[in-house]
Amino acid sequence: MDRVETMQVFVRVAETGSFTKAADGLGLPRATVSAAIQQLEASLGARLLQRTTRRVHLTQDGSALLERCHQLLSDFEEISGLFKQTPAQASGKLKVDVPSRLARLVVAPALPEFFKLYPDIELELRCTDRSINLIQEGVDCVVRVGQLEDSSLVARPLGQFELINCASPAYLRQHGVPATPSELARHWAISYMSPTSGRNAPWEYIEDGVLSTVEMRSRMAVNNAETYIACCLAGLGLIQIPAYDVRGHIRAGELQEVMPQARAGAMPVYALYPHRRHLSRRVQVFIDWIENLLLQHR
Repeated sequence: MDRVETMQVFVRVAETGSFTKAADGLGLPRATVSAAIQQLEASLGARLLQRTTRRVHLTQDGSALLERCHQLLSDFEEISGLFKQTPAQASGKLKVDVPSRLARLVVAPALPEFFKLYPDIELELRCTDRSINLIQEGVDCVVRVGQLEDSSLVARPLGQFELINCASPAYLRQHGVPATPSELARHWAISYMSPTSGRNAPWEYIEDGVLSTVEMRSRMAVNNAETYIACCLAGLGLIQIPAYDVRGHIRAGELQEVMPQARAGAMPVYALYPHRRHLSRRVQVFIDWIENLLLQHR
């Protein structure tokens, strides 16, 4: 293992706090990762990591080296990229995390085209709707929908998803079709709990350029988009949802849009990654690709 590879191993161990997670992320045996760290410590004559039974921690020397390794590896990748003539040459393993509905309805169907463009990328597509620690879980970037919490991550805007109000025909036959927000007080809503905060999202609408909220009756709360839509299909109440999420159900007559003149504000979509200086070519081309893909589904 050369010096650059050894530095890459050290950075992954330092960032994940685990020899096992680093080995899994790099596709190496754990023994190889351990030997690489021992080799690096021996060559530098310094203790870089403090091992415990549960976690690996950086020593003071290790913290200083980690900062320099980030810079050196970034410069090395940038220099190597100078001799790659086209983005199509992007290669290597790429780990991304995308909300489950977005992955199933938008990303997965388009992946054959992605691999035609970038046949040398090996993609690991994870699907979660919650916040994750990119470093600890070894993920290169995530795509998230909605307002972001404060974070040290770089957030690149990818566009917006239009929100619509809808309900099942069975619900509307029983409770009537609301024509204006003033009629919502006598209707039921299915509450959506934020996977991050656990709080119920308010019912919002924009009318004449003004954002307002309405107190809705609710006897059902969920924290998952699949369940949110399933409850709406079952006639349990009204929901506010990105249009792409229910387009198929509306075409099939299983759901119906209501109050198109009083929709909530569009939801922003972001790609998040640890730091712009260390953004690899494969991450760059994936983010560019998914930004163009989302343009077709707004």
